[in-house]
Amino acid sequence: MRYFVSANAARGGDGTKDRPFAAIQAAADIARAGDEVIVAPGIYREAVNPRFGGTEKARIVYRCEEKGGAVITGAELVTEWEPAGGGVWKTAVPNRLFGDYNPFTTLVGGDWFIAYFIAHTGELYLNDKAMYEVTSLEEVTHPVPSGASWDPDFSVYTWFAKQDEKEDATVLYANFHEYDPRRECVEINVRRNCFYPEAEGIGYITLSGFTVTKAATQWAPPTAYQEGMIGPHWSKGWIIEDCDISHSKCSGISLGKYLQPGNDNKWSKLKYKDGTQTERDCICQAQTEGWTKERIGSHVVRRCNIHDCGQTGIVGHLGGVFSVIEKNHIHHINNRQNLAGAEIGGIKMHAAIDVTIRENHIHHCTRGLWLDWQAQGTRVTRNLFHDNTLPFDHLMTEKGMTGLGEDIFIEVSHGPTLVDHNILLSKRAFKLPTQGVAIVHNLIAGSLAAVGTGVNNGTKTMLSPRYTPYHVPHRTEIAGFMTILHGDMRFYNNIFVQQEVHPFLKKAAEGPASQWDDMNVTAGTKPYDGYRTFEEWDREFDGYCGMGSAPSDRYYIPLPVWTGGNRYFNGAQPCDREKDFTADSEHKIDLDLKEENGTWLLYTNLGEYLSAGEEKRITTESLGTAFEPEQRFENPDGTDIVFDEDYYGKKQDRITAGPFAQITEIMEV
Repeated sequence: MRYFVSANAARGGDGTKDRPFAAIQAAADIARAGDEVIVAPGIYREAVNPRFGGTEKARIVYRCEEKGGAVITGAELVTEWEPAGGGVWKTAVPNRLFGDYNPFTTLVGGDWFIAYFIAHTGELYLNDKAMYEVTSLEEVTHPVPSGASWDPDFSVYTWFAKQDEKEDATVLYANFHEYDPRRECVEINVRRNCFYPEAEGIGYITLSGFTVTKAATQWAPPTAYQEGMIGPHWSKGWIIEDCDISHSKCSGISLGKYLQPGNDNKWSKLKYKDGTQTERDCICQAQTEGWTKERIGSHVVRRCNIHDCGQTGIVGHLGGVFSVIEKNHIHHINNRQNLAGAEIGGIKMHAAIDVTIRENHIHHCTRGLWLDWQAQGTRVTRNLFHDNTLPFDHLMTEKGMTGLGEDIFIEVSHGPTLVDHNILLSKRAFKLPTQGVAIVHNLIAGSLAAVGTGVNNGTKTMLSPRYTPYHVPHRTEIAGFMTILHGDMRFYNNIFVQQEVHPFLKKAAEGPASQWDDMNVTAGTKPYDGYRTFEEWDREFDGYCGMGSAPSDRYYIPLPVWTGGNRYFNGAQPCDREKDFTADSEHKIDLDLKEENGTWLLYTNLGEYLSAGEEKRITTESLGTAFEPEQRFENPDGTDIVFDEDYYGKKQDRITAGPFAQITEIMEV
């Protein structure tokens, strides 16, 4: 069955082509497995709640008739404004507009949220751009540019909300500067989601070609019900494709966790168990409540433009397992810095079990990709990362530096995690308080930070290692828990290019390291100085005869590190045990990424100086197994990987270092 929807249709339509529904929800109330909902261009101010799911062989498809033409928005227009003096305007919005959820009385909050100032889930938008909430009318009348915002010029467009209890209204004050809000497009978000089922288990839905924007979403940590503007809400088999997704207060797409009433932000609500413990609890609870490969995950997010969200472009814990995230453009996430905490990034995934993240372009995010806990069977391949470390000089100040960021952060996971054939151009490429990672055939122009640190819980004097789970290979069932020993890393056939270090970052690196970050600014494997080779580590067990042996630290020392075929330029440095490498200290390598007419081009002289020698072909077999889960670096179906295709998917008969089979002076990336 095909149903038709048009925003311009008269009410009372029956969903036929001649008499379409006027709202998407009318179709969502009746669409069943195998049905298709065709939506005409127009603005749909509604929160679509799909009532029914499809099946693996008969999906329900919601398709925009013209890509990007149908706009599902959580916002409403505000047209009645009156001058309040000093360039400030005022309006009063009746609270009945919000129903049972008023974003302007709902505070952003939850586990791992850092409340630097009071923030509401509500937003005010001027011509499709989110303005800046402040906490007093004085800050609206006399705004001060934000030192932390990536767009300080616009940060003086401020707003403040208060309640008029007598009139039961939300009163908004806003400084529009040169704009007259009565003549511009001014909106406020009023709905919590845009396309999101209220019930769990509504699976096998396709959302294709929509613009989705401006929802009042709540903070989405791993120990809470994780919501987004779009999301499958604890189900299986969604496809989200060819959509433009922007201006969620917190997260654009959620592939994340269902509501556990007894463990919903339990750390911040009850205090007595720390967040690590409550997270372990929620994982085990999910296991007993049906978190299995057969029921949950296996989603696809592809070819979407995801941008200008406050917390994450894509978030997920437990619900995103076995998914594919590919060919998306994810950019300008958390740039206003109006939200802060440990759950921020272009993509923030916990339990990315057998998740493939490939051919995405991720840039100008506070952090590019954050794989936190249970990155097991995860593969990150053929992605372009850049400008994910404070890209502007004004941010490199004590006032502006609220977090350095990096292209990829892998935290307290046991692997196997595979990172191959990527281009990483930010000042910091990796943050690696983790183990069980293979980094193969990448172009890496930033440093490796937090090696050997960042795995404890921030106690003052007590030991506080974080024990995190690992799983049965290619399943959700928990196989065990262990702390992070560090090491168990593999670096093969990468190209490391040292960039010029910003003076502020250099100064920060010279200061004392914290238990979370060593602030390393040197490119290369140098932070793994002192880590044993496999042969050295293996000798620790010589003569061991089990119970009754003399006391030893052998089970708690860092695990070995494997290297080979890496190339170093511009002063990038290998670790002290590395042997099979080349370092060019004579030539200056340039890496200049530019956007020209919508195409991203890499200008480089690297091809002139990269040695012509052939490198060892890396395979699943040669990478071995990640230590704790005893799982190979393999495809989700258990088959072997042979690394013989480059960044573009071109077959390589002759294996060279880095992600490219051939390097030219100008390359489209």
